Amino acid sequence: MSVEDHYFDGLFAGNDDPWAFRERWYEQRKRAITLAALPRAHYRTVFEPGCANGELSAALAERCDRLVCSDTADKAVRLARTRLSLFDHVEVRQGRLPGDWPQEQFDLIVLSEIGYYLDRDDLTAVIHHAHRTLTASGQLLACHWRPSIEGCPLNARQVHDLIHEQLKLPRLVLHQEADFILELWSREPRSVAALEGLR
Repeated sequence: MSVEDHYFDGLFAGNDDPWAFRERWYEQRKRAITLAALPRAHYRTVFEPGCANGELSAALAERCDRLVCSDTADKAVRLARTRLSLFDHVEVRQGRLPGDWPQEQFDLIVLSEIGYYLDRDDLTAVIHHAHRTLTASGQLLACHWRPSIEGCPLNARQVHDLIHEQLKLPRLVLHQEADFILELWSREPRSVAALEGLR
């Protein structure tokens, strides 16, 4: 993680939901779009780094057999563990990217609002880790706020361009609006309709 830990620790100091994931319609709607963009109804294994307080994680937990989440901030990890405590198949780890990447294989990796906290070298390392740990039909979803964020090495467009350039996988989903961009790449290039024999 190129942005220092004290930045994230400061965000969570005295605030259990610094981005208002639970309260803001913008966040609720984006979460719904994220879940709707997933081409599969169910995944075996999912990895979500930068899980914050676990709001998106709770929704992802409903769509998989195993979910591994991580965050660099101690308080975020504690909040996520509390939020996800009802799910026996979810594990929340503390770790800092790109170094603390799990060794397991994943059917889905979700990079939500995390890429621009990494500089180009660290993001490249994350992309390489993702490529290495995706299963034979694995998918990667990335979703990022489009306006620039002060203190971040990259913006959303740079993050998504680098993922597309480095991951070298077919892109199945592209959703872009004024506030955010969402893309999904997959080792299985066929669309949902094609997989269901409709094309």
